[in-house]
Amino acid sequence: MAASSSSRLVRVVGRSLFSGLCNNADGLMRSTHEMMSNHLLFQQQRTFIQMRTSLKVVDNSGAKRVACIQALKGKKGARLGDTIVCSVKEAQPGGKVKKGEVHYGVVVRAAMPRGRCDGSEVKFDDNAVVLINKHGEPIGTRVFGPVPHELRKKKHVKILSLAEHIA
Repeated sequence: MAASSSSRLVRVVGRSLFSGLCNNADGLMRSTHEMMSNHLLFQQQRTFIQMRTSLKVVDNSGAKRVACIQALKGKKGARLGDTIVCSVKEAQPGGKVKKGEVHYGVVVRAAMPRGRCDGSEVKFDDNAVVLINKHGEPIGTRVFGPVPHELRKKKHVKILSLAEHIA
């Protein structure tokens, strides 16, 4: 009888030690998971261009930065080559557009990857836009930086002809 009670005691102690080890292992796993999630927080998530997204203007219309008001196509947001409605947040003095004006714009660079027909994908470091008027003609006369050739499919050939580099 004494032997059986001592074996029970060992089992209980063994379980508590084992559960303590499991708790420590869970703590290690949890801290590793927290470190990974914190690392992912520092990486920027690439998503659609949606309302209040700040974009760089890459033409000589006079605007420097705009904010997206509405993506005209799609429920999630705008992608490469889509038209958006945007508000000018920063403008150069003496330009064609002024701060606070509302214009249409074509997204010419997007940080979200876009797949191509040949299996490759194109993505850029920043989000950029070219301002256009109601008829779809660019307001500026020059387009700076690379512009993807997918704009040809979206019927923005004038922007492609003004661009200095087609990617």
